[in-house]
Amino acid sequence: MNSKVQELKEFLGRAGRAALVEVAATKGSTPREAGAFMLVSASAIFGTIGGGQLEYMAIDKARQMLRPLSPHKGKDKEARIEVGEVCATLDVPLGPEIGQCCGGRVELLIRLVDQPIEQELIANAESEEAHLPHVYLFGGGHVGQALAASLALLPIHVIVVETRADALEGMPEKVETRLTPMPEAVLREAPAGSAFAILTHDHALDFLIVAEALKRDDAAYVGMIGSKTKKATFRNWFLKSAEGSQAQFGRLVSPIGGNAVKDKRPQVIAALAAAEIMTALVSHAVRPTASATPEKAMAG
Repeated sequence: MNSKVQELKEFLGRAGRAALVEVAATKGSTPREAGAFMLVSASAIFGTIGGGQLEYMAIDKARQMLRPLSPHKGKDKEARIEVGEVCATLDVPLGPEIGQCCGGRVELLIRLVDQPIEQELIANAESEEAHLPHVYLFGGGHVGQALAASLALLPIHVIVVETRADALEGMPEKVETRLTPMPEAVLREAPAGSAFAILTHDHALDFLIVAEALKRDDAAYVGMIGSKTKKATFRNWFLKSAEGSQAQFGRLVSPIGGNAVKDKRPQVIAALAAAEIMTALVSHAVRPTASATPEKAMAG
């Protein structure tokens, strides 16, 4: 499984010399938040600070700083920086002057990457990766494959769980795969705040996994692929035979991706479901805990 940490290390290893461009401060409407960053080498970039002219200006400035030291250090009038400078700032109004209409203002800090900065970047990336929300896809069929591909683009940890080895073939590099005869056991071990999308090849297996997921009150999302009839059948079984409650059943999202768009192609279902899952994860992450005071909840 490939990861952002691995990609970062590979970029730094290939780059030779690189500059770190970081959003130091923002005011008003801006493309990215403070703390967003990108790395710039002589021929490549890693990450983004929002695109557009702001990013082009930052890349140009960073590459001027990456130029080899001149024997006669002096002012580069066009760039307005000293050749060989290791740190610079840009204070950019996002208005008509640069062809952007956000209306805000961004302060960028640009630094040449040295060993301490490189180590800090890797440590931060490892910490971020360790705390990514987990999304479990149960089923690697047509929709499972498409949904895995959509979710692999997002800042989450995706795990596809299957009972069939061939259904796990061709998954994106960033997706973890689990082959197991007991998928419900994987669900029980998932960390709090995880999302569960159930779309196996077997309705009975779907029901078993969904029942387990709904009994976890710490789940951010529980979704099942299917129709109104399948959902009604599951409800009847869940309440009568699985010792489930109506409150637990009320947390089930089915069909996944909603029914506003009448298109059953796997890629369309996957796009809608990915947006639905990401929305649920963000909402769950900012939800105040039961023990939080009103003041603390508002501050968060």
